[in-house]
Amino acid sequence: MTPNPFQSTQRMILPSILSADFAKLGGEIQDVLAGGADFLHLDVMDGHFVPNISFGPPVIKGIRKATQVYLDAHLMITDPLRYAAPIVKAGANNITFHIEVTPDPISVAKQIRQLGCQVGITLNPATPVEKIFPVLEHVDLVLIMSVVPGFSGQKFMPEVLPKVREVKKRIKPNQRIEIDGGINPETIKQARDAGADLFVVASAIFDQPDRKSAVMALRQSL
Repeated sequence: MTPNPFQSTQRMILPSILSADFAKLGGEIQDVLAGGADFLHLDVMDGHFVPNISFGPPVIKGIRKATQVYLDAHLMITDPLRYAAPIVKAGANNITFHIEVTPDPISVAKQIRQLGCQVGITLNPATPVEKIFPVLEHVDLVLIMSVVPGFSGQKFMPEVLPKVREVKKRIKPNQRIEIDGGINPETIKQARDAGADLFVVASAIFDQPDRKSAVMALRQSL
């Protein structure tokens, strides 16, 4: 199994399976991991909080059967507590929820942690970074969206980078900053320099014919 990303200080590349070919998902997963990716990012969408529907616990259970790497589940859903337990049971190691969906993120973070997994908080591009400051001490991970969430293949929004810098000033050494949206060999440098250390990559890996070369190009940029 991939080492726990919260027990390491190295920068890591997380393919988002949202851009994978679901007709051959097991092979797609093996391909990107064999190509050098560190672990997997799972975008769970409900068609309500974001204008798209992706997958849920049954697919995650299938992914867990295909690999033992760390599974990072990003819940882009209105009611994270409703689905967190089934998703952890299916095999997710981390549950990240959005600050925008709850008036009491500290309570949500504590309840998710009680499921036996790690927990993260996510911030949309339009949300002021100050909103997550009160919950920082209760999470392992801060995920900063560098696109408006919902669809793969969008253009990176550099205007979110000051948020990365602000969070970096406030987190502890064992906490991580993740960035998601429009990450490629060029934008990953900007995100790295701002302070991110976990990089979610979708189309820049899965849309390439040679996944190993795609991961290598990202790694070289880091």
